[in-house]
Amino acid sequence: MAEPGLEEYASKRNFGETPEPEPAGRAVERGLRFVVHKHSARALHYDLRLELEGVLKSWACPKGPSLDPAVKRLAVRVEDHPLEYQNFEGVIPEGNYGAGAAIVWDRGAYRHPSEGGGREGEELLLEGLRKGDLKFVLEGEKLRGEFALVRTKKDGKSWLLLKKKDRHARKEEILAENRSVVSQRTLEDLLETGEGRTSGRKRADRVRLRETLESEELDDAPLGPMPTAVRPMLATAAREPFDDPEWIFEVKWDGYRTVAEVRDGAATLYSRSLLPLNEKFALIAEALRECRFEAVLDGEVVAVDDRGHPDFQRLQNYSKSGGGHLLYYVFDLLYFEGHDLTGLPLLRRKELLKRILPSASRIRFSDHVTKDGVLFFRVARAKGLEGIVAKHGRSPYRIGRRTRQWLKVKATRTREGVIAGFTAPRGGRRHFGTLVLGAYEGSELVCIGHSGGGFGAEDLRRIRERLQPLIRDKCPFRVEPKTNTPATWVRPELICEVAFSGWTKEGSLRHPVFLRLREDKDAREVVREGGEGA
Repeated sequence: MAEPGLEEYASKRNFGETPEPEPAGRAVERGLRFVVHKHSARALHYDLRLELEGVLKSWACPKGPSLDPAVKRLAVRVEDHPLEYQNFEGVIPEGNYGAGAAIVWDRGAYRHPSEGGGREGEELLLEGLRKGDLKFVLEGEKLRGEFALVRTKKDGKSWLLLKKKDRHARKEEILAENRSVVSQRTLEDLLETGEGRTSGRKRADRVRLRETLESEELDDAPLGPMPTAVRPMLATAAREPFDDPEWIFEVKWDGYRTVAEVRDGAATLYSRSLLPLNEKFALIAEALRECRFEAVLDGEVVAVDDRGHPDFQRLQNYSKSGGGHLLYYVFDLLYFEGHDLTGLPLLRRKELLKRILPSASRIRFSDHVTKDGVLFFRVARAKGLEGIVAKHGRSPYRIGRRTRQWLKVKATRTREGVIAGFTAPRGGRRHFGTLVLGAYEGSELVCIGHSGGGFGAEDLRRIRERLQPLIRDKCPFRVEPKTNTPATWVRPELICEVAFSGWTKEGSLRHPVFLRLREDKDAREVVREGGEGA
């Protein structure tokens, strides 16, 4: 039989399933106690509980308490809880009332402002509760000083929780202190270890998101509308890896650079040249539906084999073959919940990104190492990866710009070239002999050499078919280059990637070997960078 006043509490719970305490009778203690539970039920909230009449009078606070006297927070009166609940921490299983995790966010003694405690103080508190104007002083580990609960006229359950002006008042957000005062665990710790299932991970995602929004990390990020059609920041090629404590180092993923605009439970994906990718990577767009926020993400879509190695050929053929496992490695956060983050230092953007990304099967946070770029490059090369990207830890995000605050170091030296023409085949080769390649210097396309190696029979046939409708009479270069056999010119639209050993003094590629076509880029993006050739 439940104690008087606790019938509603007992009626809502199956104590054979939930770890919450059963009422065990009124405890006899000196002094009144309070507790604030942080609780991830259907929505993350805070439960303020005040000991009165042998029970914990309880209010659910959706936005939590504040130490700022200018802030008024809604507090909804809920059923009384037993005194034993002040020590409760744990995970309430799915299917039970209040399912989710709860930690003791704060606790301590409390009293009426006019006296130090005892029976007289409890009578004053009860009188304030009946009148709908309950004043009290908290002596907790996080919450200290005088507070008030004021009942509104809306209904009998809606109250306002506010802080009185005293020496404990402050404007700083107290909710950023997210650990239990008992176990030092966070809600995320409880959910991931206590449930160990998809539901636990999803609840942990929601907790991280809410805590990020509650923190002060966004205070210096200006408000603004979500940007659209964002051309991503680009890295400059570097010859060698290096060590530097102010730089971070990421894997250079071999895939399609992809920007994702996430809003209203949907995602819009597009390439660095703004080509739409939702149809091509429908599984990634679907996975991003797990994001319950508005954001602009920057990353790389890759297809990995059974060993987890990126395979660009699998990616290009994914829509036809479905081979490999499609993943979106996200490495930057440009916009989040109304805030423009592009001016924040890179490391802060990545910290925010790591906290808010959902635990979706196809979405990955692209992690990094600090300082040790040389060792990281050696490991990446040994694992057969394309290379690494070095980024200054304080770099802002420069939309659409190539900067030297981001540097790419490839394990094999490669670059793109715009196919400007092809030569006639010789000997037993069919379809074409070499590809004539160009790159842009400003608005002018200049020749950077010919590639005749690396083609399989299927490559020769496929590329020739792609070039056929692009054939034109006029050479696209201002100065027509010399070729070993007659050249057929094409509109400079198709891009290929080649491996090469260096540059000649004349500005041509040394020993270029065909690797693949690049359909994720626009021809105008293929530019000559500083230090290439003459």
